[in-house]
Amino acid sequence: MRFEILGSLRMTDGENVFGISAPKVESLLAALLVRADDVVSTDQLCHEIWGDALPRRGTATLHVYISQLRKLLKRPGTAATPIVTRHPGYVLRLDGHSLDSDDFQRLVRLGRSAIRDGRYAEASTHCDQALSLWRGRALGELRGGAIVDEFATWAEEARLECVEMRNEADLMLGRHRELVGPLYTLVKKHPLIEAFHRQLMLALYRSDRRADALQVFHRVRSVLDRELGIAPCRQLHQLHDQILLDSGRGEMRRPITLRAPAAA
Repeated sequence: MRFEILGSLRMTDGENVFGISAPKVESLLAALLVRADDVVSTDQLCHEIWGDALPRRGTATLHVYISQLRKLLKRPGTAATPIVTRHPGYVLRLDGHSLDSDDFQRLVRLGRSAIRDGRYAEASTHCDQALSLWRGRALGELRGGAIVDEFATWAEEARLECVEMRNEADLMLGRHRELVGPLYTLVKKHPLIEAFHRQLMLALYRSDRRADALQVFHRVRSVLDRELGIAPCRQLHQLHDQILLDSGRGEMRRPITLRAPAAA
């Protein structure tokens, strides 16, 4: 069975795709999947489902939900279930199962290694494969529990890091004209992420659009000053100065050092 959490929670088993209609049971499975192969305590699971409004028989109800999940996840012809009781709670074991967020992290690691070694086409491919696993917001609308919220925050940051890394690889491959449109969309959606502005400036400059590239700098400078009271980072200033001097595109083909996404 394959579990997918880079989007609304769903499971696939061969050609069958299914989800869970009961919201609290879905929240329980989401918490166990985020912490797959690790023990999640009963207290943590109860808090994930009910927050501070734990019902009087909350622990007993949790056991009922666990029983329902075990029946749902049990494969025909097998006696085993991936959810196992382990003090002080439960663990969902991935033995023989797969999780899309694990595949995403593996592909990001491959992409990061490739870009550091100068294998830009390979890096771009790995990042594309990683991003293709996303189907929407991580875990859809399942929000409010500490475990799920922490994962969703990490996952979105990791996705943005992957986008940044793919753009960097594509710039090194000379795909600047193809990147201009997507980068305009990114800076509009994430106006405070300076890396995307830098990449857009570089893509525009290499597309012989110096004036547009300089406009991007003035726009992000204005946004940062208005929203945070800060100036653009050193890399943006250096690129701005290089464009003003028109010092040659060769000097701007050096890859930057990319920060690694935090561990899940």
